Amino acid sequence: MGAGLLVAGIAVAAIAGINTMPAQGLLDPEAAGPEGSRALAELLRDRGVEVEIARDRSAALRALDGSDATLAIADTAPLDDDDLVGLRDAASGVVLLEPRTRDLRLLLGAPRSAGFADGATVEPDCDLPAAAVSGPVGPGEVFTDDGADHACYPAAAGYGLVASGEGADRVVALDATALLVNQRLADDGNAALGLNLLGSRGTVVWYLPSIGDGSLTGTPSLGELTPPWVTPAILLLLGSAVAAGIWRGRRFGPLVAENLPVTVRASETTEGRARLYAASADPVHALDQLRRETLRRISRALGLGSADAAAIADAAASRIGDDRTRVRGILIDDLPRNDRDLVDAADRLRDVEAAVLRSVRPERNTP
Repeated sequence: MGAGLLVAGIAVAAIAGINTMPAQGLLDPEAAGPEGSRALAELLRDRGVEVEIARDRSAALRALDGSDATLAIADTAPLDDDDLVGLRDAASGVVLLEPRTRDLRLLLGAPRSAGFADGATVEPDCDLPAAAVSGPVGPGEVFTDDGADHACYPAAAGYGLVASGEGADRVVALDATALLVNQRLADDGNAALGLNLLGSRGTVVWYLPSIGDGSLTGTPSLGELTPPWVTPAILLLLGSAVAAGIWRGRRFGPLVAENLPVTVRASETTEGRARLYAASADPVHALDQLRRETLRRISRALGLGSADAAAIADAAASRIGDDRTRVRGILIDDLPRNDRDLVDAADRLRDVEAAVLRSVRPERNTP
């Protein structure tokens, strides 16, 4: 009985500890890993800028209420259009760290994604003060300058940074995953650019949207989905493991920790985001994410480097001998109206990619 209570207490403490651990994801200002942004957050604090971290929309709105604060926002997938516009209106300037097609349309007007740069360092070549004094950087994703007031860091078929509006109404979009994460911050003018964009005011609200910020309501909790017999079974297994350890521990000697490699497919992140966009009833956004990754893989397979989306689509059509207009529609232009259209579009993307890979690696076509 005593052992069972001990095991139950350990389990509860472990679950509570997991629930209170800070997220360590991409562009997280508390994450010290290569993809986090803790280094930039600490630099801002050293410059006297208050960094407030919000992990849900209500916390972000509270932090912005009545304050002259810049809003830095990561992946906006969980947010509705109205939520995104409301956050912009509450902030004194917005920096989009992972801009998507919808974000650019709602907050900047006409700019859109134009592919990816080749990693070369480029000068700002613009009159936006925050960029002009920061020096050269090596952009990741680039954007068109359609309707933008400022377009900086020209690379490939677009610009590494675009901005619209002035003063408290300014919205800036850049691919921060290539510039402001811990492993890239020390490169070229990346740190200066991050400080100039986010440190122009006394406070920056760093918002990482969560799935609960979306419009989906009535989602059952984990406890509601779990059958009633699961918890007793887990406790019984934990008790058995502790008893076996006590029984056999001396014979086998102390346990030795060993780090084992874990392989995670790179496509899991893309598929997970696509499912999240689909759950948010946003088929256009979901297809946009699938297309971005499909174009990236086709570009790599054909050795196109920093080519824009249109060039990649034309090269794919030529490679597989298909109609150029049809392939462009699949990879760029066609828009889904509902979930059925999204599924059909995803199938066509897969077929085009498979055809390109077969043409590049003909040995795989033989059984």
